[in-house]
Amino acid sequence: MPLLDREPPLLEREPPLALLIEYAAQAAAGEGRLVLLGGEAGVGKSALVERLRRELPAARWSWSMCDGLFTPRPLGPLFDLADQLGGELLERCRSGADREELFRALLAQVGAPEVADIGVDVVVVEDIHWADEATLDLLRYLSRRLRGTAVLIIATYRDDGLAAADPLRVALGDLGSQRCTRRVGLMPLSPDAVRKLASGSGLPAPELYRLTGGNPFYVTEALRSGMAEVPPSARDAVLARAARLSGGSREVLDVAALTGRQVEARLLQSVTGCPSSALDELLESGLLVGDGAWLGFRHEIARLAVAQAVAGHRSQAVHELVLAALRSFGSDDDARLAFHAEAAGDAAAVLRYAPAAARRAARLASHREAAAQYERALRFAAGADPATLAGLHEGLADEVVMLDRWDDAETEGERALALWREVGDRLREGDALRRLSRIRWNLCRGGEAVAAAKAAVSVLEPLGPSVELARAYATYANQRMLYADYDVAIDLALRAQALAVQFGATAVRSDALNTQAASRSAQGLDWVGQMRQALDIALAGGHHIEAGRAYANLVAIHSGKREFAEAKRYLEPGIAFCVEHDVTTYAICMRGEQGNIMERTSRWDEAVALSTQLLFDVGPSPANRLCSLIRLGVIGARRGEPKAWRYLDEAVVIADEAGEPQNQVPARLARAEAYWLEGDLDGARREAELAHDAACATPSAWLRGAVAAWLRRLGSPRPLEGEVAEPYRLLLEDDPVGAAAVWIRLGCPYDAAMALADASGEASLREAAQTEKALREALGIVIGLGAQPAARIIRQRLRTLGVRSIPVGPHTATRQRPFGLTRRECEVLDLICAEHTNAEIAAKLFISAKTVDHHVSAILAKLGVPSRAAARNAVRFRLAAADR
Repeated sequence: MPLLDREPPLLEREPPLALLIEYAAQAAAGEGRLVLLGGEAGVGKSALVERLRRELPAARWSWSMCDGLFTPRPLGPLFDLADQLGGELLERCRSGADREELFRALLAQVGAPEVADIGVDVVVVEDIHWADEATLDLLRYLSRRLRGTAVLIIATYRDDGLAAADPLRVALGDLGSQRCTRRVGLMPLSPDAVRKLASGSGLPAPELYRLTGGNPFYVTEALRSGMAEVPPSARDAVLARAARLSGGSREVLDVAALTGRQVEARLLQSVTGCPSSALDELLESGLLVGDGAWLGFRHEIARLAVAQAVAGHRSQAVHELVLAALRSFGSDDDARLAFHAEAAGDAAAVLRYAPAAARRAARLASHREAAAQYERALRFAAGADPATLAGLHEGLADEVVMLDRWDDAETEGERALALWREVGDRLREGDALRRLSRIRWNLCRGGEAVAAAKAAVSVLEPLGPSVELARAYATYANQRMLYADYDVAIDLALRAQALAVQFGATAVRSDALNTQAASRSAQGLDWVGQMRQALDIALAGGHHIEAGRAYANLVAIHSGKREFAEAKRYLEPGIAFCVEHDVTTYAICMRGEQGNIMERTSRWDEAVALSTQLLFDVGPSPANRLCSLIRLGVIGARRGEPKAWRYLDEAVVIADEAGEPQNQVPARLARAEAYWLEGDLDGARREAELAHDAACATPSAWLRGAVAAWLRRLGSPRPLEGEVAEPYRLLLEDDPVGAAAVWIRLGCPYDAAMALADASGEASLREAAQTEKALREALGIVIGLGAQPAARIIRQRLRTLGVRSIPVGPHTATRQRPFGLTRRECEVLDLICAEHTNAEIAAKLFISAKTVDHHVSAILAKLGVPSRAAARNAVRFRLAAADR
């Protein structure tokens, strides 16, 4: 007899259960809640939610889950919910509606007016650590719109073993910042709780706790196994229970494990031919639980234990039978069919279902899943014809682009190009060249990108008007714009738009109009109306990438012109749009531009924190790293940090490889400033003159003005003709005070200080007095910003004027703060050293968790360490050194 023949009591779960009940009450009052319920595998998340279900009998419950068995069907949980809720949501799912329609339909259906009769609508999404991108986006979408609804969403996930770059970590950060979100964590049981569960079992409680770590599932399975000693893992416990089944029931259990956490009863019967009594035995054993027409494992760990014990040759035979059964049922779940086809070794079926699953995933913006399906198809494509193979390679190229895997994208794009050439399909060859142009630009190989775009046009033009030619014109226009060849760029953009209108290609029209607007902006012409039109066309057509680009350019161009209020108008909605639609590249662009705004408005700690995080997020992609590298380098130089050169060196390599003036000028000027702050005037002048060479190719009044100011400051004779922005014009006209006033009005105090620091006047006492006043004002600004190298230069100029009473720097208390930290950062560091979490720090200091995140990132950057633990060690080392 099993040592535990009943459902164990729910121990040490009263506090989290009370929290869930409280959040349900808040939701019932119209304050919808998203609860992130985390804990290690087997800790009892599902059991807690089941207990909550008993506590809320009047609520309407909808249950869904993410399946870790195969590359998931995008929005699988949403389709689960549609089956239960029916109505408009189910109709839209069956009609193949796009994901925005599905998201809106789900939100409209939960918390609808009739829910008032039941108090609260509870939606459970289990195991989001297996969620596809579209499901994570669904949770983001809902989290922003729960206010005013009577909806409680509970999303469970495993919080053990998450890699630093796991998409779930990013999603949890996004979700955690929302007003409606609450977190509940479950810990393993204490030794006392394990002792209570083991009471009467004959098993020694201390040994049981040692072997299970207090994990409720491990403990329960060990007690249920009836074994004389506790097994070292849940696998042994599960298989011990399975061994007591009759032969037929065990065969059904194996098939269920290989099919998924949930499986239709009719599928099991079709594959195994089992009688109903076998299913009854499985339900009575507790290994499976029933839910209408479906059966499922109570715990995913149990399914994995059973599945891994099935012999390989038998596993393949089972997958063949499951695939045949699903086909006979008319299943339209291509991802599920592709999984079983691969496991069955059926190449023809893989090539039929995997690309279809990839296309469906791509439409729903689940790009990781789409790429995985293309990769699955390519593993079985050895015998495919060249055209089919080329289509798979270019499909994979398009998807890995969205995952920031640009090297892989180039490899796949080149394979596709070679195959289209082999086939002799000139139209697809031209489109493949256009794709490679975009990829190579993102790899900062500008010359190759332009060559590919030009070649695409050359291939496609003789073939006559086509959508492909419109795309090629739009791509080539963008390349010419980036090299400041604005007249040619506008001409190409107009050609692209004419073809786009002819063929109804609204995505291409938006893209080309965007390039035209950006080119006009660089020429100092009206541009906002065209860029807004590009955005409106993209939004109306559901063209996510084009909409992301329009948002990004609206933010970047306004920011570049120091029109920060206008930039911020588009920043938040633009980032939200890109996050919700997985337009990662442009989300990064806008976050990077947000960092530029922070740097330009002297919010340096925030800029460093954001830039450090961005470098971590974007990984090796050079185009996405560049802005953050320049920002970290220039702020580090202004603070006198030696590591600034590490960033500046990498930045200039990327900028020069790309060869675009818009990137070369900022990278070179950042290096010029760093050299100047170190007192190396020759090095500074050399960099400024290299910036001059790049700036000659662009009419941008702001870039040219910045170059002209540095050339003047460094005494370079290089002329730079053309219009410059107002503060630079005033500076060049020997009105540093007027220039500083403009910078202050724009919200740029460091630039104001730099203008004032250029003041000179020794011809009269009056001019000397005015110069001293300007320099003192500049010194006050840079001291306040912690820009000690600039402060040193300004003090030297004051001494040259004969000024004796010169401020020496920060107050004593400030100087005593370690590592150059601010007062608030010191407070946060003290709490980090006391091993408080960010949430605890936020509560103690009465600030938001997001603000704490920024402070922690800034602290790690200033200490030059990668983690909180390393920060604690750095502080201990400093204290030990002080004691010596």
